Formats: sequence, C-alpha cells, structure tokens
Amino acid sequence: MCLTALELADEDCWFKSSHSIETGGGSCVSIAALPDRVGIRDDKRRTGPAFVVPLPAWASFVDEVRAGRFGWRRSR
Repeated sequence: MCLTALELADEDCWFKSSHSIETGGGSCVSIAALPDRVGIRDDKRRTGPAFVVPLPAWASFVDEVRAGRFGWRRSR
C-alpha cells in the first residue's frame, strides 16, 4: 500500500531543511518526524506519495551525510 503524504501526516508536520536551496524547479524534499519513523516527500508534490523509513535508518542516513560520505559536505 502506498500512502500519500497527507495520509501519513498533517501538512503542518512537514518541514524542509533550512539549508535547502531552491534551484530552478525547486528540488527539495520535506520530512515529517513521526513517533517511530520518518516520512519523506517531494516538496513540489505535497499531496503525492511519501516514503516511510524507520527512525534508526533515518538517523544512520543523516550521520552518513554529515560525514560527507555522499560527496556533500556541510559548509559550516
């Protein structure tokens, strides 16, 4: 079953990083922090489908991004 973003969480639960940069079509994602998981959606399709990942998987992904393992490093 594929959940839409609004079935997963109310609109006011979704947010995007303050580091997101709007480019051309605005290639940003929004996340919703839920009790035991994280919802991820395309910010341009706010009522469209959403991915759901377990909280430990999200935390691991964020750690890897912060460590620069995906070719992106934080400028601060």
